[in-house]
Amino acid sequence: MTTITIRNNPERNRFEVLDADTVIGQAAYVDDVGADQRIFYHTVINEEYGGRGLAGVLAAQALDETVAAGLMIVPVCPYIKKYLAKHPGYAANVLAPTPAHLEFVRAWLAQRVRQ
Repeated sequence: MTTITIRNNPERNRFEVLDADTVIGQAAYVDDVGADQRIFYHTVINEEYGGRGLAGVLAAQALDETVAAGLMIVPVCPYIKKYLAKHPGYAANVLAPTPAHLEFVRAWLAQRVRQ
């Protein structure tokens, strides 16, 4: 039997789904600290773990922790957008992505690649 857990890994800018000690999925984000916003840009669950509802559990924990941290949610990731559409309780904590958000993520990702 496996043990599935979810944790925030701020050093890697992602929430992770783990099976024992193996990362099997993630919800990647970048924080715009000056604006108190967390921009979610990619969510994935390894194919062999698909169909178990893990992406929804991951999204719920990631969004709950984001709200608890006092950050606004900026959903660039299609999965997070879809999840939020089905869970309107987060609406007061969601900002629609703008071109500036997309550029912020693009620049942040480009900087990480150069490091």
